[in-house]
Amino acid sequence: MGLKYQSSSQSSLQSGAALDDLSEVSVKEGEESEKRAVSLFGKLRRVVTQSVQFLCSVPWLMYGIYLVTFGGILYLAGISLFLPRYLFGLDETLRPVAEWLVWYSGVPMVLGFAFALFDFFVLFERKRAHRAYREEDMDGAKVTVALTAYNDEESIADAVKDFIAHPRVERVIVVSNNSSDKTFERAVKAGAVTFNELQPGYGRCVYRCYDEALKSGAELIVLCEGDRTFRAADIDKLLSFAPHADIVNGTRIVEMLRERNTQLSTFMYYGNLFVAKLLEAKHLGRATLTDVGSTYKLIRADALRKLMPKLDPSVNLPFNAHFMDMALANETSLIECPITFHPRVGVSKGGNTNNARAMAVGFGMMRGVTFGWEKTK
Repeated sequence: MGLKYQSSSQSSLQSGAALDDLSEVSVKEGEESEKRAVSLFGKLRRVVTQSVQFLCSVPWLMYGIYLVTFGGILYLAGISLFLPRYLFGLDETLRPVAEWLVWYSGVPMVLGFAFALFDFFVLFERKRAHRAYREEDMDGAKVTVALTAYNDEESIADAVKDFIAHPRVERVIVVSNNSSDKTFERAVKAGAVTFNELQPGYGRCVYRCYDEALKSGAELIVLCEGDRTFRAADIDKLLSFAPHADIVNGTRIVEMLRERNTQLSTFMYYGNLFVAKLLEAKHLGRATLTDVGSTYKLIRADALRKLMPKLDPSVNLPFNAHFMDMALANETSLIECPITFHPRVGVSKGGNTNNARAMAVGFGMMRGVTFGWEKTK
């Protein structure tokens, strides 16, 4: 009887141990299953987050503008074929081409509108800059003015004197881009701290202006040109906008503030506006832009120091668009301010020489904004 009881007791203990083992195995399996579920959820969450980040990084509105523009060109091309069709008796030959162009022009246009609507109604709030309204006391703040100059002997002295006379200007710097005339000497005589940039190119001259202004210890830097197209009086406007952003870009695209006979033709005026809106579409929700070609701007030194390594001085005439693109890409706040624009003194040597040259510069800006900024060889 005792043996039977002992055997039964051992059997019960073994059964209990087996049940405990099974329970422990079940618990471990449950924990592992839970870990796998958590890991899977984490991976899924990362994939979703990365997908949303990718969608937000794509400038859908900018691509939409290109597609709608391309579709519009196809449509107009198809419609315009009515002239040779009926004037030269080519209706039988050109009708299929015209119908194809008109019919299929709708494909890029519909796709473009879809891209734009997706950016506006789905991604816009995610793309908008996450910053609070900004306003700082800048009463009495002084600026350092840096002027670009290339063979501007006729205008540089008057430009320097105009800016030096402004009560908010602490110093005037002139960077002569290896001028072959008396620009350097006249800038020195007028009272400017003058440097000579030996490497040719508008981008290199502007970059040197920024560099020398930072070395001077300036906290607020105004970039401008020495050809008298801009006036020192507009510094007051730039300073009134300065409390709200890191960069205040002076815009010439205000009809009432530009004189009639400037080098900014009507074609350049609206072409500049188009490229500005293209850049705005690329950085949707970060800035409102109308002018990508204006040199006149105010920049805070702390923001400029962070931007300098991102800038490529070899970008030549499109450098202002490059600067704005890099600023917005690096979340530097930018606001525009209307400024006056006047006829230049002397001969224009930049992108505003004529409409053909301006178009080439504009296409260079569009290429840079869309595909990246290539170095000038």
